[in-house]
Amino acid sequence: MASQTVKVVLSLDAHAVDSLKDGVNFTKNPEDSKCYIIYKSEDGLRACKNQCKHQGGLFIKDIEDLDGKTVKCTKHNWKLNVSTMKYVNPPDSFMQDELEVEVLEGGGLQLLELDPEDPWLKDPRETLELQPGEVQVTYLTHACVELQLGSCRFLLDPWLQGPAFARGWWLLHEPPADWRDRLCGADLVYISHMHSDHLSYPTLRVLSERRPDTPIYVGDTSRPVFWYLERSGVKLNNINVVPFGVWQNVDEHLRFMILMDGVHPEMDTCIIVQYKGHMILNTVDCTRPNGGRLPRNVALMMSDFAGGASGFPMTFYGGKYTDSWKAQFVKNERKKLLNYKASLVKSLQPKVYCPFAGYFVEAHPSDRYIKETNTKNSAADLNALINKQAPEIKTWTPQPGAVLDLGLALRDPSDSRAVRAPPADTKVLKDTWDFGLYVSEQNRAISAHIFSYPEWIQFYYTWAGFHNYNLVVRVMETDDDFQPFPNGFDYLVDFSDLTFPAERPDREHSYLELKNRVGVMRWVVLNGRLWDDLYIGFQNRISRDPDVYHHKFWNHFQIELPLQRPDWDQFLEDVRSRESKDLTPNQSSDSDGLCALQ
Repeated sequence: MASQTVKVVLSLDAHAVDSLKDGVNFTKNPEDSKCYIIYKSEDGLRACKNQCKHQGGLFIKDIEDLDGKTVKCTKHNWKLNVSTMKYVNPPDSFMQDELEVEVLEGGGLQLLELDPEDPWLKDPRETLELQPGEVQVTYLTHACVELQLGSCRFLLDPWLQGPAFARGWWLLHEPPADWRDRLCGADLVYISHMHSDHLSYPTLRVLSERRPDTPIYVGDTSRPVFWYLERSGVKLNNINVVPFGVWQNVDEHLRFMILMDGVHPEMDTCIIVQYKGHMILNTVDCTRPNGGRLPRNVALMMSDFAGGASGFPMTFYGGKYTDSWKAQFVKNERKKLLNYKASLVKSLQPKVYCPFAGYFVEAHPSDRYIKETNTKNSAADLNALINKQAPEIKTWTPQPGAVLDLGLALRDPSDSRAVRAPPADTKVLKDTWDFGLYVSEQNRAISAHIFSYPEWIQFYYTWAGFHNYNLVVRVMETDDDFQPFPNGFDYLVDFSDLTFPAERPDREHSYLELKNRVGVMRWVVLNGRLWDDLYIGFQNRISRDPDVYHHKFWNHFQIELPLQRPDWDQFLEDVRSRESKDLTPNQSSDSDGLCALQ
């Protein structure tokens, strides 16, 4: 367990304390330029870092706040009530980490925060020189790289075939022709989290058929990485769940440590791999890896870079969500992300930096609109920005089959031998995908027997377990063009009391409309899958009134659904039992209207 010491992050003298006004005060530590917020009221002082917990943005004064209690993030307009340290936009989301305020004799004060020992500093090892060819990093595709560390081959996040997020994401790059041998020849595999562009069952099926005993390592997240394994048809028998912040020794020179994400500790992780004292830091998709505490001066750092991995705003319609608004929003967001990543890399000062985990494309013909409008950052642009701001950091823009020789890169960053290009006959960009195979597999759910009974709606949402929230959602099953699916379901769910009215209630309430492609929606329902397949996979269209993000709702359906799939066998048994007794509940359906279940 890391020791829980405290450190002083800001000191104010008596004059500075007297100068604090009632309400929100922004202040900066002149020694390190870090920013803080102090809230003054008759009840005393409260304080926090001026850093949004969502994606690390800077807070400014909220001009819409009449009480002088809230601040607004410059990144995504999230709002924090500093008097309570609760986020109010979106509602029911995070609590801000609070600093302790210590009043000093003479009227000054100090802001204190917990300062746990960085776990990677435990049991330090001597840094030994790497020989040419001893540590080689081979990029395969998306977030998948192979680390050759002495005699050990360590594979990270293998998504090498098939789609991710239902049918929404497809590989941009063609993996090297020998990817199956590389996958099945790995000595160990790390999977960072459960999202299907990292945990790819079509890929792992290849591994399970040839080497089901391959050691696979995942972090001890509250949402198990392999929660879907039993019903995936993939047989793997050597999955190791390891605690966070503890070195896992592989041999005398090699060890690794898995760390959690500060924003999504229930599911996201990152990893530090150390060989002969040299560290490789892979932050993967973490929003705030390890709460922002990361090792500096590592030999190699890898991180995501592209953006575009969300349904917002491309899948939204109505109101302000015109194509021109979306285009401007995306342009601004990608620029912010590019600057943030460059700033992070510059602050950590790795010897070599590689942007990865962003090489996907919305390739299916039905997603042409998303492909054309959901523009992403390029790795080359990010590396160019880093080269400008921190020219001492060597950058690497990878292609499938390209190899970085870390030993050579550390000796002489200008050595052209440090990076080996892919073989001459390498196909870099994919131009064909197995749409038919995977889309047909999902569409088989359309004809599943449970959907013969409208009662599945009540059974499913009762299983989901979300209620006591003043939100009404209309769900419409559609075809690929988001037009009504013939004889599809169109229904309302009132999550205040988990009822299914025929019309919207008269009371004041928030409202969402979700148009979901029928094949994906029924596949998600049938298998009890998370709604990321719909939302991140661009498989729905969303309208909301008012235009407010409901964190509590989406967090539940994207992260907190029950681990056990709905018991559809029991459902069918119950329905048939009621039919045999002629006790079918009162129900009505109309393909052009709403399906009401009382």
